[in-house]
Amino acid sequence: MEENKILTSLNTFGIACYAKYFVEIFSVNEIIQLQKKSQFTELPHYILGGGSNILFTGNYDGLIIKVSIKGKEIIKETDEHIFLKIGAGENWHELVAYAINNGWGGVENLSLIPGQVGAAPVQNIGAYGVEVKDVFEELEAINLKTLNTEIFDRKACKFGYRDSVFKKEAKGKYIITAVVLKLNKKHRINAGYGAISKTLNEMGVANPSIADVSRAVIQIRQSKLPDPKKTGNGGSFFKNPVISDAAYQALQANYPDIPGHPVDGQVKLAAAWLIDQCGWKGKRLGNVGVHENQALVLVNYGNGTGTEIKDLATKIMKDVSQKFSIDLEPEINIL
Repeated sequence: MEENKILTSLNTFGIACYAKYFVEIFSVNEIIQLQKKSQFTELPHYILGGGSNILFTGNYDGLIIKVSIKGKEIIKETDEHIFLKIGAGENWHELVAYAINNGWGGVENLSLIPGQVGAAPVQNIGAYGVEVKDVFEELEAINLKTLNTEIFDRKACKFGYRDSVFKKEAKGKYIITAVVLKLNKKHRINAGYGAISKTLNEMGVANPSIADVSRAVIQIRQSKLPDPKKTGNGGSFFKNPVISDAAYQALQANYPDIPGHPVDGQVKLAAAWLIDQCGWKGKRLGNVGVHENQALVLVNYGNGTGTEIKDLATKIMKDVSQKFSIDLEPEINIL
């Protein structure tokens, strides 16, 4: 247990802030032992993964719990699938590379997404037409009240767009310790979303493998997104809004070029396009700003505070609401 822990290197925005108490856990037993400590029972706590989906707006007057449980294990195998159990503290992109190297498909479109495996189902991470729920089998989590390990299958997780039960009624009540993914031996290439097909063509790949798709996704992401090791950011700051088809057609009447993607009878808009239309792409306000290549990404150019980034996000949300009557919702957790 550490006191007054600086968190600058533990959040990808690079915000300089402190936690009153900090502990890193490497096993289920350490979680159980943690429950006996007054820092846990008497103070608020926050469970931290890779720090890529969090914006600290000040010091945290409680306990930060960093989950670093590692391990990868095949727990079941069929002719078509591998059921891989992964420790919550494993790096997500390293897991994707591990799966591809072993010839297991399903996560290649999710290459280069920052963060840890345990956070993937919380956020139901997704990119380029794939979400983690598409390969999700179940997860193990410690109930912080009973200290029992509970199993959550896909239904119990209540997955939604960048959403799950762990962001709603189960928020703060569990620590995810392991995730089981159902990966494919027989590959189903998904290259029809976004710029993947175009990038593969530019790479001269006619019949892509899962490794080819991964390379294309990495190339696209690196061309659009800043490296958090060089420029502080948390990836996509806002969710892409989902509206009714009627509302989309009404917007099209005024904005014929507005992009939309059909989703379960509704239409998902591109938040980046909306932000760009409001003139925010590439705009800088002091130490913070909007990335020049991707309007969804808010960046810390150095010495920026979480409050500055939050204020920037608020201004963007206000402008989009006034211009399009659409309320953007942050994808980032703001503390």
